[in-house]
Amino acid sequence: MAKEIERKFLVIDNSYLPLAVQSYAIAQGYLCRDPERTVRVRISGEKAFLTIKGVSIGAEREEYEYEIPLSDGQRLLSLCVGRVIRKHRHIVPCGQHLWEVDQFEDSLAPLVVAEVELSSADEEIELPAFVGEEVTGDPSYYNSNL
Repeated sequence: MAKEIERKFLVIDNSYLPLAVQSYAIAQGYLCRDPERTVRVRISGEKAFLTIKGVSIGAEREEYEYEIPLSDGQRLLSLCVGRVIRKHRHIVPCGQHLWEVDQFEDSLAPLVVAEVELSSADEEIELPAFVGEEVTGDPSYYNSNL
């Protein structure tokens, strides 16, 4: 079983921008948004992925991700339920971790959230100065609910 362990925070300012070592656009949509499981299609650059996620328990949940042909990803995006989310992701190092800072577009702007993936739920992390309130486990900040 694949497991994702991540914590999520609201971003309070744009001081992360000059710290980013990589930035890229993402378009993603959901084929299934059931509270017990989600099936997501994501296009990032010239790559597409299909991701299945289980229910979140705190900062942990099952996650399975597979690269798919770009043309399949583009077609699957058109079959998604609800809106297609568009965002820019910025990769920002802090301490021993790489943070993913997502700057949402369209009607979700000016929402900006930062996530950090961990190897265990009790792993210590250094919080960067640009993060504020922790929203880990708050369903209103799940991309599938935005």
